[in-house]
Amino acid sequence: MKEINSAVVAIAALGALALSSCETPTGQGAGIGAATGAIIGAAATGDVEGAAIGAAIGAGTGALIGASIEADERGYYDGHPRSYYPLGRLTETPGLLRSPYPPHALVDVRGVPRGALVRDPATGRIFRRP
Repeated sequence: MKEINSAVVAIAALGALALSSCETPTGQGAGIGAATGAIIGAAATGDVEGAAIGAAIGAGTGALIGASIEADERGYYDGHPRSYYPLGRLTETPGLLRSPYPPHALVDVRGVPRGALVRDPATGRIFRRP
C-alpha cells in the first residue's frame, strides 16, 4: 500500500511541475507549493488524503507568495512603477548611497540588488538603487 501511495504522490508532484503552464510567479508558486505540499502531506500521513490536503495548502501558500513576488517585481507596493522613483547617488564608499531627497542621508545598500527599491530612513521616501 505504501508503494502505491508513494507512486501516486510522485506522479502528482511531477504532473504539477510539468503542467504548470502559467509563466507568472503566482502560477509557478502555486505549482511548486502544490508539489511540495503533496510530498509533505503524504510523508506525514502516509495516505492519499493527506497528500491531497497538503497539495491544497501548498498551492494556496505558493500562490500568495508568488503574488507578493510579482507585485514586488512590478514595483506597485506604493502605487507606482519602478521607473517612477529617482536613483540614489553613488558615494566613494562601496555599499553606501546618498538619498536623492533632502537631507540626503547616507543609506547602507549592501546586499540590496541593483535596481531594487530602497526606503530612505530619514524621510521614508523610496528611491532606486543604481
